[in-house]
Amino acid sequence: MDWCPAPKPAELAESRLLEAILSGHFPPNSALPGERELAEQIGVTRPTLREALQRLARDGWLDIQHGKPTRVRDYWREGGLGVLAILAQTPAAQSPDFVAHLLEVRLLLAPAYTRQAVEAAAAEIAAVLQDYPSLPDEPAAFARADWRLHILLTQKAANPIFRFLFNGFHKLAIPMGERYFEHPECRAHSRRFYADLLVCARAGAAFDAETLTRRVMEESLALWQEKSRG
Repeated sequence: MDWCPAPKPAELAESRLLEAILSGHFPPNSALPGERELAEQIGVTRPTLREALQRLARDGWLDIQHGKPTRVRDYWREGGLGVLAILAQTPAAQSPDFVAHLLEVRLLLAPAYTRQAVEAAAAEIAAVLQDYPSLPDEPAAFARADWRLHILLTQKAANPIFRFLFNGFHKLAIPMGERYFEHPECRAHSRRFYADLLVCARAGAAFDAETLTRRVMEESLALWQEKSRG
């Protein structure tokens, strides 16, 4: 039997604080209670609480300044990738257009890094894509395959900023991908994209790959908006 290790006290405190923030018990821009009171409410020691608070501050949830109450950040405006990853795993805390916003970001970035990747490593991209026609018609399989492809493309792109951004997305890519690929039409649309991109990669046609990717990303956004309204 595989036993799941019990959470450490600081992890438990962090989890309870996050739940309180996301549920609105501690809304954005509110001040947390003092350490003694908050530690008693959560049921941990003050050193354990401090460790949890530092973790949450590091990830963009809290603003800790010496001599001032700890403030809950307006995480939709001040948060970073750590906040984004947690929001991706908390559907109740997401805005209605959360997936659409992520697809809009990919629409802006993917055409450029796909072109650069095909320019630099067309054969390697083709070698990966040649197995994609046999993907199981399942949301989880498509989510993993799509993430694997885009990570490869950013790794081969000349601009390293693409890699930094996508490495920060790893915790949200699979759950968001599974939501998108729940719809058979979305899986069929991406399957066609993988086949067409394979043709571009085999030909070393970097600018055709860029044009293809831009069109497909626009269609993916429109498709998701249609399905999410249904």
